[in-house]
Amino acid sequence: MTEKKAATAPIDPRLVEALGEIATRLDLSEIEIVQGELRIRVTRQGGALLVTPEDSTPPPPLAPGPSAPWPTETVAIHPGTVKSPMVGTVYLRPAPDAAAFITAGAQVKAGDKILLIEAMKTFNDIVAPRAGTVTAILVEDAQPVEYDQPLVVIE
Repeated sequence: MTEKKAATAPIDPRLVEALGEIATRLDLSEIEIVQGELRIRVTRQGGALLVTPEDSTPPPPLAPGPSAPWPTETVAIHPGTVKSPMVGTVYLRPAPDAAAFITAGAQVKAGDKILLIEAMKTFNDIVAPRAGTVTAILVEDAQPVEYDQPLVVIE
């Protein structure tokens, strides 16, 4: 009798690097992501990054992190994802020298302004559709966005 081991998908080094950058930028001790059957955990210990492919525990909630190297299918199906209602340029603050509307970990109420999207020289308020904690900001200030693009995750 011979046992076959399940083939595992190769780990994309760009994804690992992006996760490491997010963990460093947000000063997170660890970040974990699930993409299909592939699960990757990046852990920071004393400035060093450890990468651990895993395969047995259930996926955690989406970890905080700006910018968009998150797998689209993971974010798109998350129930707390706030998507862009239009094409335009997203702004995370009301003015270049002002504080951001939201930060990762911030509590928001339904109806709170979370960002702006400029379209055709008009600034459109994007508000929180529900109350909760901002767990991920998936865009950067002054970044162009597409219709239905994930912007923020609120849990």
